[in-house]
Amino acid sequence: MNATVHLLHRAVASTLHIRTEVPEGHPAARLLGAERMGTGALIAEGGLVLTAHYVVLGASSVEVVYPDGLTTRAEVVAIDHAVGIALLRLTQGDAPALEIRSLDEVRPGEEAFLVASVGDGRRASTGMIMAIEPFEAFWEYRLERTLLFTAEAPGLGGGPLLDCRGRMIGVSSLSILQVGRFTVAIPASAARPAIEAVIREGSFRPARRRAWFGITCYDLRHHVVVAGVLPDSPAERDGVQPGDVLVALEGERIETRAGFYERIWQHEGGATLQIEVMREDQMQKLSVATSSMEDYFA
Repeated sequence: MNATVHLLHRAVASTLHIRTEVPEGHPAARLLGAERMGTGALIAEGGLVLTAHYVVLGASSVEVVYPDGLTTRAEVVAIDHAVGIALLRLTQGDAPALEIRSLDEVRPGEEAFLVASVGDGRRASTGMIMAIEPFEAFWEYRLERTLLFTAEAPGLGGGPLLDCRGRMIGVSSLSILQVGRFTVAIPASAARPAIEAVIREGSFRPARRRAWFGITCYDLRHHVVVAGVLPDSPAERDGVQPGDVLVALEGERIETRAGFYERIWQHEGGATLQIEVMREDQMQKLSVATSSMEDYFA
């Protein structure tokens, strides 16, 4: 029991509360709000804080609060849209740093625990790794490997998922309210390219900026349906509308959302792609001059 309590105290000391302010006119403010709160974890490499990217997307100001109440400013030094993580650099303060464990070493069935900020404190939830599998979401996001954890995040998103030795294996991203509720966590080791770039160069640029439409969508009976279109996105500018059924991209039939994403991402941001949509029982052809998430949310 004493070992468990000691491990939890160490994890809590490394778990930070994040407060973010975003300009009202920024695209991220319309989607996620101009004031946000989340959780982050101090990691071993370079004194950086690792969190989910939506916590600080579009931030003009970021404050970090330590468990003892010390408040300091932080700078966003990396956002990896493809993975869904962000890195912050602190201006002051000290806390124990967490070691990142490679996802290749993690196995389903392992016990683990999540730590999260609840504003004025920290909470933890225990469970086990249920699966390591692909995960996709409705906003043009998909990872080939994510961690499914058998408990909900006990507080704000972005906090660390830790193994029984206190090593960080994931970043809590989403709580899925289904039978046997679980949390989707991004593998912490997937942040290594960004971490290494920040330590080496002070900033991070993705290897490529892949094409992006700016839609939300869902699967329906072997079709992909547009649920929403982001304001000022490539899709909105070029005539894609909510309710459109995506039939083909560059002449290839679309049957699943995952397949749609993969075909888009074969192209760089800025490419003009031809799509066919079914709208009110009529087939229409549209040309979409894509952008990238990096450019849209810059």
